[in-house]
Amino acid sequence: MRIIPAIDIIEGKCVRLSKGDYNTKTVYNTNPLEVAKAFEDNGIQYLHLVDLDGAKSQHIVNYKVLENICSKTNLKIDFGGGLKSNEDLKIAFESGANQITGGSIAINKPDIFKSWLQQYGSDKIILGADSNNRKIAIEGWIKTSEIDVIDFILAYEKKNVSYVICTDIAKDGMLQGTSNELYKEIMTKTNVKLIASGGVSCLADLVLLKKIGCEGTIIGKAFYEGKLTLNELKKLC
Repeated sequence: MRIIPAIDIIEGKCVRLSKGDYNTKTVYNTNPLEVAKAFEDNGIQYLHLVDLDGAKSQHIVNYKVLENICSKTNLKIDFGGGLKSNEDLKIAFESGANQITGGSIAINKPDIFKSWLQQYGSDKIILGADSNNRKIAIEGWIKTSEIDVIDFILAYEKKNVSYVICTDIAKDGMLQGTSNELYKEIMTKTNVKLIASGGVSCLADLVLLKKIGCEGTIIGKAFYEGKLTLNELKKLC
């Protein structure tokens, strides 16, 4: 199982939210590159970089942060947040992203998202399936649709989606464990490569996610709050 630390960006700074609420913002570092280099120095190969300003404003904003990290590390970065157009996608890849994650656009503009899958391939385009009480949430989690998360993933699996990041918003940033029953259901009903996100609080959570069969797991607040250290992540990698 791949270990994928997260860096969430607001105004160029490394932050974390709780349950996606922008009012709960905590700034952990004003230099995201410094954090990324620390990950790389400890054997980590992957990074989940989220443009929270972009998610809120409906277009890519913090691509310079992406460009800076990509140019000064060898991390393989999946980038998401605010990718709503072909131009946004072009900027993300030209800035160095290895993969991009699309969530809101897969709901609001499915034809564009499907065209990305066809043009770039399923190894480059990740489906963001973020849910609140099983309903898909969009636009920086500000809005909730009526679409069930399993139905959403199944529909896009038929369109050749391979990678899916699934975040249970109720768990995100709460350090109270992961949404294991939901992930088990996804693994049972689909054949996607599932990347779990939200709620990781300790090594035991990672062991359970690996047993479930997740292809990767995203770690955020557990690292920033010292629940998982760089040394522990190094051993895992």
